[in-house]
Formats: sequence, C-alpha cells, structure tokens
Amino acid sequence: RRDVLVLTPWLAPIVWEGTFSRDILNAQYVQKNSVTGLVTFAVEKYWFFIEGFMRSANKYFLAGHQVNFYLFTDNPEKVSHLQMAPENHLFVIPVQNHPRWQDISTSRMDLISTYIHSQFQYEVDYLYSIDIDVQLLAHVGVEIIDALVGTISSWQFTTSHPENKAHETRPESGAAIPGGQGDFYYTASFYGGSVSEVYKLTRACSEGVMQDRENGIGARWRDESHLNRYLLHHKPTRLLSPEYYWDAEL
Repeated sequence: RRDVLVLTPWLAPIVWEGTFSRDILNAQYVQKNSVTGLVTFAVEKYWFFIEGFMRSANKYFLAGHQVNFYLFTDNPEKVSHLQMAPENHLFVIPVQNHPRWQDISTSRMDLISTYIHSQFQYEVDYLYSIDIDVQLLAHVGVEIIDALVGTISSWQFTTSHPENKAHETRPESGAAIPGGQGDFYYTASFYGGSVSEVYKLTRACSEGVMQDRENGIGARWRDESHLNRYLLHHKPTRLLSPEYYWDAEL
C-alpha cells in the first residue's frame, strides 16, 4: 500500500489490511504450536458487554488457533453459558470492584502483571489485552503476533479534537513525554505481545501509576499515558493500524 505509512523509523512493520498474507502467516504460526491469551475486563456496568464481545472474539480473534480468554469481572454470575469454538477456552477470574472507575482503570495493569507471574506465563506464549466495550467485525489474525505490539490510536487519523488525546507532559509524572518527542499515540485498549514482554510492560506501567499516586498526581490518561511512555523507550516490534481499534465516535 502506498496510501499509508507501513514502516516505522526503527523499521517495525505497521499492519494495515492489504499489507500481509494471512494464509502464509497462518501456516507459519501453526508450526510454532503456540497458545495466545486474550485478557479483558468487565467490571460494574461493563458486564453488559460480555456476551457481545465474547461471541465476536470467539468467532474472529485468531480463528482456528488456540486461544485462552481470560475474563476479569466482579459479576461472575452474569456470565451466561457461551458456546466456545473447540480450540478456545474461557476462564472467568473474579475481581473486586473499586468505588471509582479511575481506580478500576489503573488497577488493570497490576492485575495483568500479577496473573502473568502466577498463572498466564505457564499457559500461553502470547498475551493481548482488549477493552470489552467493542465487538470484532472482521478477522483479527496472526498478523498481530510479535514480541511487543502497540496499536496506533484512531484519533491520529482524524481532524476532530486532536487536543483531547495527547501525551502526558508534566515532568512530575512518571508518564511524562516532553512535547514533540513521542513517536505515535498508542491506545491502551489493544496491546500485547509475548507473555514475557507484556509482563515487563504491565509491571512498569503499574509501578509508574503507583509512583504517581504516591506523589499525589494522576497521569492525564492514567494507564494509557504510562503505556505511551513505556513504548517510547521500549519500541514496539510491530504496530497495528487504527483499523484494529477504531473509535466510532470520531
């Protein structure tokens, strides 16, 4: 494709529709005999999205390959019986609710890193995190697989209110990125990679959030700001285009 940027300055591919052969990649992935995990959170009112998300992810996320779905929720009784594909497995993990939605958001990285250390590293080779309030409308295949993967936020490709999404610049925050120094703006709604690299990312972001909290400051976009800081200094080996997580409100 000549209409979009397909390579970063550090030579990592940016995946757009039409830039890969899924058949070739599927054949290579099968030879690795890998298992991929997908983490999502349904806390408080977000239990409403469970069925729609899970049905679409079961159909479209790495279809035909082994996937472990890890659903963190404070309403496990709300999870109805879902018919999963033979190669897929759903694990419901009960979590406590927080009185403020900001605390729910910032605790996700800590939970993911904790469970990678205690469980996920023994069960999957790759791990991805996707917000639950979406539905997959087309195949998301093994073209997303790499060591460290970030998704470019869709706001960068629209002209409406670009100032609403910007890196944290206050130097007192551990998520600070001086003006003009960021490569891309990545969404925290879809990221992943090898389980070891995702552990490093979520651990670092969790520690950054806690350090900010001790200093009496909250990064502008909470865990997303810390994710952007991390990916500035630990370059993703693959980027997903905004096609993979498009904000329909833009």
